[in-house]
Amino acid sequence: MTLLYTEVEEELRTAVRDLLADKAPAAAEGENAAAWHGLARDIGVAGLLAPGEGGSAREAAVVLEELGRAVTPSPFLTSSVLATRVLVDAGYADISRLASGEATAALCVSLAASPYRAVPVAVVDADRAAGQPAVANAAVILEDERVSGRFTGVAGAVGADLFVVPLDGGRVAVVEGDRARVEPVVSLDVTRPLATVTFERAPALVLDGGSVPDALLFAAGLLASEQVGIAEWCLAATVGYLKERRQFARPVGSFQALKHRLADLWLEVAGARAAARNAADQLAAGADARVAVAVAAAHCGEVAVRAAEEALQLHGGIGMTWEHPIHLYLKRAKADAIAFGTPGDHRNALAPLVGLPAPE
Repeated sequence: MTLLYTEVEEELRTAVRDLLADKAPAAAEGENAAAWHGLARDIGVAGLLAPGEGGSAREAAVVLEELGRAVTPSPFLTSSVLATRVLVDAGYADISRLASGEATAALCVSLAASPYRAVPVAVVDADRAAGQPAVANAAVILEDERVSGRFTGVAGAVGADLFVVPLDGGRVAVVEGDRARVEPVVSLDVTRPLATVTFERAPALVLDGGSVPDALLFAAGLLASEQVGIAEWCLAATVGYLKERRQFARPVGSFQALKHRLADLWLEVAGARAAARNAADQLAAGADARVAVAVAAAHCGEVAVRAAEEALQLHGGIGMTWEHPIHLYLKRAKADAIAFGTPGDHRNALAPLVGLPAPE
């Protein structure tokens, strides 16, 4: 195992960073179709985790670092990581649609769903075929393989071409995007919009397999890399600003109190990078990555939020303006901190894995 980046990973980072600088030079709201098409079709990141494409969780983590550093609106995490993982495990035959970037998919679970809690599923008999789901955020699979249900807080749903719906018995249903009603909702992170997705007797392809909790754990481990990218941008932007901002005829960054704050933050970011790289490496190796993922997710989420908060405060008045992108980084960091399990969820799961007493 090595936490260092390989030559291929560094080349991938350079390609992604250059493309984002060209297609998405400034953090902004909403989807960036040009950036996503470039990433998916020119660089091929959409298929990194598809069978036979030669990529792994390590390369996907590098892409997420750069997407976090630019807070680029993109379906990479929700489609190319989360939904793709479920579909590959379920044996979906047409995965090439996602791998080529021709289509995107969304898993119908809340962004705040935790890998340590069971995903709600509704089990009904044929007599209730026309009824509503008995469980919130769960689908009813009907006798003729049609799906009904309503899901809230779904990330990546806006513009998705496929929806992956968790069912009872470890099954999933694949529904074409034009058979779903997608209603965008106001979300904290405007660069990763959420939506409510409703199905009404939508024709579905039902597949056995495709563990949603395993996919959520996998996504949580890679999300840590995005959080590292956020933290690194915030730290670099703050250091750069404090070198230029002058007060009392000297750079603000020369004040010892601020030096100490930034030094402490640098150490936290370095530790977060190591934890995220370890999680990505364990996931890529196919090992039991539960400990590595829990450590990375618990630590990196809090570091990203702290780095964004420090950036906001140390930029002074300009950091409080809508024109400066810091607010986008803070919102993404806050939203990521509750995505796929909160830091507290991951710490609670970590305790028994390493032989510590379970929290009361």
